[in-house]
Amino acid sequence: MLANQPLAERLRPRDLDDFCGQDHLLGKNAVLRRLIDSGNIPSLILWGPPGTGKTTLAYLVASATDRAFVELSAVTAGVKDVRAIIDGARRALGEGGRETVLFVDEVHRFSKTQQDALLPAVENGWVTLVAATTENPSFSVISPLLSRSLVLTLASLTDDDLRDLLRRAVSDPRGLDGTVELSEEAEDHLLRVAGGDARRALTSLEAAAGAALDAGTNVVD
Repeated sequence: MLANQPLAERLRPRDLDDFCGQDHLLGKNAVLRRLIDSGNIPSLILWGPPGTGKTTLAYLVASATDRAFVELSAVTAGVKDVRAIIDGARRALGEGGRETVLFVDEVHRFSKTQQDALLPAVENGWVTLVAATTENPSFSVISPLLSRSLVLTLASLTDDDLRDLLRRAVSDPRGLDGTVELSEEAEDHLLRVAGGDARRALTSLEAAAGAALDAGTNVVD
């Protein structure tokens, strides 16, 4: 359990079938599932609350379509960083024909100038932009970028989604690997604490499991 990576990171889904929730996007015949299966992915803006899988979904889109994956945080990246990544993507496309998914986290924090820097790459197909935001993109993303992207709304995870996730985390070798048992009351409490956020659920579970083991018991109650 004392692995270097946090539990939420260790349990990040490795394929679409392992993804938790968002059946309206990834279920059979759902829009994003059809696009991924076809390999024809437009630029995407993923709008939803924290902990609903936006970053993971961007990575899985790249993986499922054999594209390179490059991540930028709008909190720390500037126009120079954006242009450098776009130049690298253009070279990869021109030299080897491999496309790139450029994931921009918290795109609502980008200024208009920074968002404008993305436009040529999106227009010319040098990158497939996947941008994540917790803010309404109608107000936080510039119109030219919106018009060239498909906006997909992610929902908070349901209790059933999170319950499955917690039970998987307890048993999965990448997770807690059966080192603890989760009581029904503890499971219900973790669901209340999570509030539809998968990352919060797993972080709370990891803390509770660590506390239980430190106390000499394998039961999280």
